[in-house]
Amino acid sequence: MSLILQFLYVGGAVLLLFGAAVFFHEWGHFYVARRRGMKVEAFAIGFGPKLFSWTRDGIEYSWRLIPAGGFVKLPQMLTSEALEGKAAVDAPPPASPLDKILVAVAGPVMNIVFAFVIASVIYVVGLPVLVNPSSIGYVDPTSAEAKMGIAEGDRIVMVDGRATKTWQDVQMATVIARTNMVPVVLERNGQRQSYVLEAKQSVVVGGKFLNLDPKDHPTVMDVTKGSAAEEAGILAKDTVISFSGMPISSTEQLIKLIQKAGGLPSPIVVQRGKEKLSLSITPKVDPGTQVGRIGVALGSNSVNVYEVQKPGPLPWDQLNDIWKKTISTFSALIHPKETGVGAKDLTGPIGIFAMLATWVHTDYRLALSFLVLLNVNLAVLNMLPLPVLDGGHIMLSILEAVRRKPLNVRIQEYATTIFAVMLISFMAYVSFHDIKRFPLFKAMFKQDSQIEAAPSAEPASVPVLQNAPTNSR
Repeated sequence: MSLILQFLYVGGAVLLLFGAAVFFHEWGHFYVARRRGMKVEAFAIGFGPKLFSWTRDGIEYSWRLIPAGGFVKLPQMLTSEALEGKAAVDAPPPASPLDKILVAVAGPVMNIVFAFVIASVIYVVGLPVLVNPSSIGYVDPTSAEAKMGIAEGDRIVMVDGRATKTWQDVQMATVIARTNMVPVVLERNGQRQSYVLEAKQSVVVGGKFLNLDPKDHPTVMDVTKGSAAEEAGILAKDTVISFSGMPISSTEQLIKLIQKAGGLPSPIVVQRGKEKLSLSITPKVDPGTQVGRIGVALGSNSVNVYEVQKPGPLPWDQLNDIWKKTISTFSALIHPKETGVGAKDLTGPIGIFAMLATWVHTDYRLALSFLVLLNVNLAVLNMLPLPVLDGGHIMLSILEAVRRKPLNVRIQEYATTIFAVMLISFMAYVSFHDIKRFPLFKAMFKQDSQIEAAPSAEPASVPVLQNAPTNSR
C-alpha cells in the first residue's frame, strides 16, 4: 500500500510541477492577449487528443494527451494546425505587430517571474546542497592515468578551469569541455598537481567522461534469472566488498575482474545488511565477447549526502547560475566536434518527468530547484527565432512592422507547418534517447540520499545535480 501511495505522490507531484511551468507560460500569452483585446479560441495544457475539456466565455479549456507543452490558440496570430488543430472559420480583424510581440514575449516573461517566485521560496525554506566529495577510487595500474601518478584517494578540484567539489561537478565540466583532452587539477595531502586527461564518449548516456571512478563499493541493483550471480546466491541490494581476494572500490574495477575470470570459480564477499557473506561464483563466458559475466546490474552504494543551507541562495543568484549553465550547454551544442555533445544528449519530456520524479522522491526542495531550471530553460528555448516558438512570432512581427504590411500568409503557414513537424520529430528523437537512458533514470531514482542540516547557513550557488550511470554486467 505504501508503494502505491508513494507512486501516486511522486506521479501527481511531477504532473503538477511540470503542468505549472506550462500553465504559467501559456497564462502569460492568455492574459496579455485578453488585455490587448485579441480573440482567444482555446487554452490547452499538452498536445494531441483531449483528455478532458470545458468551454467558458467562448474559450475552450483542455488538458491534452501528450504532456510536452501547451498552447493558447489565437487566430490573430499565426497558429500551427499540426499542434493546435484547425482554427475557427470566422477570422477576426488582424492584430497589430506590437500586440503580437507583447503576447509572444509574455509567455517567457511569466516563466522567469514564476522561476523567481520559486527561487524566493527556496531562499526561505533552504536548499539541500550535495556535498559528496570528488575523491578518486580504484585506478587501474595499467591505465594512462596510473602511469601519470594518479592514485586512489586523490581529489579532483578543477576540470577545464571550473572548480569542482562533487563528482556531479566533475561530470558536468567534462561533458561541456570543448576538447577530449581535458585539463584537470588533483589534490593530494594539500598539494595540487595539474594533468591533461583524455575523456571518452559514453555509449550508455551520451557525453564524455574521464577514465576515473568515485571511491565507493558497487551495489547489485538487479539479478538476471538463471545467471551466475543467482546461482551463487547473490541478491539485489548486496554490496560487493571483494572479488577474487581483491578489495573493490569501484564498479569499473569489479567489471574488469569479472571479465578476466570467465569460467573460473572465484570467491566474492558481499555485504547484506549488517552481515558479510563469503560466496563462490563462476562468471559465465559471453559467447559474443568471450569475457566473463555474472548477470547483474551494478550501481553505486554511496549515499548522496545533502546539507540544507538555510537561508538558501539568493533568488537572483540562482537564476544567474542557471543562466550560466544554460549558456554553457548551448555553447557545447554549437561546438559538437570539440565537446562531443549533440541533440541525442538533450532531455525531452520523458527525461524531464524522470528527473522531476527523482527530485520529488529525494526532497521537495530539490524538485523546486529543478523547476527553477525548467522554467528558465523554457523561457530561453521559446525565445529562439524559429516559427512555432515565441521567438518566431516576434521575428515575424518585427518584419511585418518594418515592411508595414504582413508577410505572405501562405509562406508563413508553410514555414510554421514545417517547423511544427520538425519540432514533433525532434521531441520524438530526444524521447527515444530518453528511453534508452531508462536504466540511468531508474538507478538515479533508487539512489539513497541523506539530508542533513548544514553547520553554517551561508548561501551557495545551485549545484549541478546528476548521478553516475548504472552498468550491467
